[in-house]
Amino acid sequence: MRWTDGRRSENVEDRRGMGTPVVAGGVGLLGILLAVVIALMGGDPTVILQQLSGGGSPDPVVLGSPRSGASNREHDQLADFVSVVLADTEDTWSEQFRRQGGRYVAPKLVIFDRVVTSACGMAQGAMGPFYCPSDEKVYIDLDFYRQLRQQLGAPGDFAQAYVIAHEIGHHVQHQLGIDQQVQRMQRRLPQAQANQLSVRLELQADCLAGVWAHQTATQRRTLEQGDIEEALNAAARIGDDTLQRQSSGRVRPDTFTHGSAAQRQEWFARGLRSGDMDSCDTFS
Repeated sequence: MRWTDGRRSENVEDRRGMGTPVVAGGVGLLGILLAVVIALMGGDPTVILQQLSGGGSPDPVVLGSPRSGASNREHDQLADFVSVVLADTEDTWSEQFRRQGGRYVAPKLVIFDRVVTSACGMAQGAMGPFYCPSDEKVYIDLDFYRQLRQQLGAPGDFAQAYVIAHEIGHHVQHQLGIDQQVQRMQRRLPQAQANQLSVRLELQADCLAGVWAHQTATQRRTLEQGDIEEALNAAARIGDDTLQRQSSGRVRPDTFTHGSAAQRQEWFARGLRSGDMDSCDTFS
């Protein structure tokens, strides 16, 4: 991906090195590990962390130690990359909303180290990037990209860009009121059916990421050979069936919340082919 000459976004909030406090007595290592498992299964890790903290007030401690100089330099470059990708999504969605007579309000993207507090609660970087609709911000620990490359087997800069574009897709859904409608429906449904709605929401975010990729490829022409394959590989590597098979050796479709590898690839490709957000109706 040819990104170095791209515009940098002004909507990046860099919280690295701020030493976000964690109430160690309230959560504990077991609680953190449980939240990581929930995140990999597609659930909301902030719920379990809030419950385990119990509202107590022991002295907070800071998890983790400062990263090495080499790691900091690598993360500085990744932060620059993320800023360019974010700016590119801003251009895409501003144009898409303008065509439909609307106005796109870009989200903030928060870069943090290891742990962060958002309006959706506290979260660990190991749980992966997430979008918080309560404060309309995307959160990412840049060390996730190392996990994406080494542990999940999805290397490449466009795989990294796809991750950001997917989370921005959730912001697009929030601006359109789609996530709010889904949540209202989920409250009235059994868990299995509520999970199916979560799958449709996540697949739509994948499709919206594909719409962004289409605009990047055809209008700004920043893609290089192999970029699309990197994104499709990343979509497959974070499919529910792939993650479940890796973590437990079992695949349970009734517990899916993000979609299978094939589904995630299919909907990203659909948005990529059309370049039109109207093609991303996963609910019909």
